[in-house]
Amino acid sequence: MKKTKIVATIGPATESEEMLTKMLKAGMNVMRLNFSHGDFAEHQNRVNNLRSAMKKTGMSAAILQDLSGPKIRLGDFYQERVELKSGDKIIITTEKVVGDEKKVSINYKEFPKEVKPGDKVMVDDGKKQFEVLSIKGNEVTCKIIVGGNTKGRRGVNLPDTDISMSCLTEKDLKDVEFGIKNKVDFIALSFVRKPSDIVELREILKKKKCNAGIIAKIETPQAVKNIDEIISLVDGLMIARGDLAIEVPYQKVPSYQKMMIQKCNDAGKPVITATQMMESMIKSPVATRAEVSDVANAILDGTDAVMLSEETTLGEFPINAVTVMATVAAEIEANYPEREIVRVGVNGDTKLSDSITSSVVKTAHDVGAKVIVALTDSGFTARMVSRHKPQATVLALTSHESTSNKLSLSFGCKAVTVPRYDSIQDVIKMVRAYCLKEKLVKKGDKVVVTGGVPFNTKGLSTNMLMVEVI
Repeated sequence: MKKTKIVATIGPATESEEMLTKMLKAGMNVMRLNFSHGDFAEHQNRVNNLRSAMKKTGMSAAILQDLSGPKIRLGDFYQERVELKSGDKIIITTEKVVGDEKKVSINYKEFPKEVKPGDKVMVDDGKKQFEVLSIKGNEVTCKIIVGGNTKGRRGVNLPDTDISMSCLTEKDLKDVEFGIKNKVDFIALSFVRKPSDIVELREILKKKKCNAGIIAKIETPQAVKNIDEIISLVDGLMIARGDLAIEVPYQKVPSYQKMMIQKCNDAGKPVITATQMMESMIKSPVATRAEVSDVANAILDGTDAVMLSEETTLGEFPINAVTVMATVAAEIEANYPEREIVRVGVNGDTKLSDSITSSVVKTAHDVGAKVIVALTDSGFTARMVSRHKPQATVLALTSHESTSNKLSLSFGCKAVTVPRYDSIQDVIKMVRAYCLKEKLVKKGDKVVVTGGVPFNTKGLSTNMLMVEVI
């Protein structure tokens, strides 16, 4: 069984109950709904079909709602395409004008106030590049550094500019209401730049009594700069390498990926590595060697999850894409089964839990335990064990279904919702029955149990370690 989790984006190619059943069986752990596309009716159908597939198969998966976030775009041109020549000047204005080779509008009203001479303006996923020369009123004069044939309404990235616009648009707020109503497990916030972006969404969820986890999508240089504070506030991270490679020099992305994965491992927060992981499989039944290596190296870096986008929304071989990813993950995990525990940093606020959970992983290795049982209310204990990437399966027992679902994103975690337990005898009885039934162990095998005692005490640190023979 693979331990790395697979996030699959669901679209027209995979939204039926039949296809979602196949996706679950192939290895999908999290269904991603991309709210940049589709309407409420389409997404509702996908939620309903997944839950029906889970009920029929007895398998579980989390639902991740990915908000579209703010999109800065150029306006329309006088014809479908215009030729922008490198070296020419072009004026970008906040006035609504019909664009041409000399002047075009932009939908961000604060643009002239926030850019400065020398700032880069990246258009159409960075395929076209301008440089700000001067600002006068609501007009910004730019030099075309990289031109070419250009359509209207192309996206704009401003990597050098400290943008003031909120991460949450009016559309996002309506989409969040949908997510709350449908009890999604995670909400991914796009174009995060600063800690206050997270606080804004957290306050909205708190008022609605919604405990969905917040995933920060890291795709701006400002987010990279504020990464420590952002990680402290969120429930997980998505390394959105596509937009990030437009906003920062592309050669920096691999180093940033490794850095962010390490920081998430240190903090015990799940991290998703995303974008173009198996892109050739949109049209091909097999992955390229480079794609296989990309997935493998993300796993070796310590990622909790790898993600599929167009491969599973519109691709011709969505089941293949999940299967290939799962196969690569299982192979890497088998050949590199142990991670260096000392790589994980110690946070002073959770020093006791850090110490116990690292000892749990070492003990499991030393005694040859195949299962580590993490007793958890919030999922914290299971995540603190998971971050060490143990060879043993992390069996998380919780009385909260929402906690069980969220652990679908954490490496090596198999979460089970159980009745509340009052004694260690109750726990051992449940563990024996479940592990034997699911063939996780056989009689005579050892399991390591960890959690906080006394049981059912809110806010208690992880303080227990015991070894049990099945």
